[in-house]
Amino acid sequence: MMRRLLPVFLFATAFCTTVPAFGQQTAPSNGLNWYTKVIPWNQGKTPGAASAQAAAATTIPQFTYSITSNRDGNTYQGTIVGRSPFFHGARETDVKVFIIPLKIHMPDTGRTFDPTATDPDGCLPGGDTALGLSQGSPIFTAPASDWTMNGVDVGAGQFNDVFQRAEFFSDISATGNRYHTVMSPVTTLPAVTFNVPSGKGLTYSAAGFGGCGHIGVVDINTLQTFLESTEIPALAGSGVGPTNFPFFLLYNVVMGDPGDSLTSNCCVIGYHGGFGNPLQTYTPTDFDSTGVFGSGLSDTSVFAHEVGEWMNDPAGTNPTPAWGHIGQVGGCQNNLEVGDPLSGTLMPTVSMPDGFTYNLQELAFFSWFYSSTSLGANGFFSSNESFAFDAGPPCT
Repeated sequence: MMRRLLPVFLFATAFCTTVPAFGQQTAPSNGLNWYTKVIPWNQGKTPGAASAQAAAATTIPQFTYSITSNRDGNTYQGTIVGRSPFFHGARETDVKVFIIPLKIHMPDTGRTFDPTATDPDGCLPGGDTALGLSQGSPIFTAPASDWTMNGVDVGAGQFNDVFQRAEFFSDISATGNRYHTVMSPVTTLPAVTFNVPSGKGLTYSAAGFGGCGHIGVVDINTLQTFLESTEIPALAGSGVGPTNFPFFLLYNVVMGDPGDSLTSNCCVIGYHGGFGNPLQTYTPTDFDSTGVFGSGLSDTSVFAHEVGEWMNDPAGTNPTPAWGHIGQVGGCQNNLEVGDPLSGTLMPTVSMPDGFTYNLQELAFFSWFYSSTSLGANGFFSSNESFAFDAGPPCT
């Protein structure tokens, strides 16, 4: 049962046993593996600290929730981007987003993986770029028609805005299409070049793995250090800071954790992270056109994953009862990462006015992690009917 919060919390705008095998991620026949990651906020990292900073408008807007889970009987608190759906459901929150194309210059071949350029190997439709397709995707642009999730019309908007409305649908359905958490305005900044240090990145022929073109692998720790210590501070003059969300767009570049091998300790397709004080959230995420990771990963599918997790777990510190053995999780984990249980499971494709047909990942609802009763659209526990029940007894 959802524990209703006292009004003092409402202005706070920022902080296993085997489950059913829906959405179980399978590796493609070439043996390459992929997954996503969260890098939790390591400075001040409590929901209370994030909530206080949000209330002071020094970080992105978030609300604080408190819920007693009937999966284990314990009470959990965390923060979610936006305004609370549990009170006065007709609310809208806008979060400014910066798309920053990241040109990755590789040390071994001198090749630059450039989201702003047409693909030299012809892996995208003629004239298209990863940047242009990303800008026109349902992640940043609302389709003309309403979305249907679990057989229910859940209204119009960007995909992750509508997902968040769908996961709390029983609390806000009476408000109609008036509860929103919108990435707006969306501003695209000039591309940034990252010259990968020697020994920290390699270029591979995707054709050798049954794919198209080339794929780059960069050491994740090297990229994280560049973004957090160099690039995000350098972008302050362009308006990038803790009160907005920088989205670093990669094109056919993934991360080794650690290293630069495509077949070992690989591949992180994207992550969302938090650092600094006040909390700065951000993500580097790959637009893939190589096809080497199979049908469960293509174009903007991982965007849906990472933006959904950023919205539901912005600091990467929201605790849940332990769950696992599903999606990309072979063992157990205990956080509100709404993409991980369904990594590799896609929503129905979406055609946009730019003529491109987009892939988006299905996401797990808030209730899947905490409760045997769903707050979500049509009583399901995910956005496209894969989960009819919660995560079950705590994972051991």
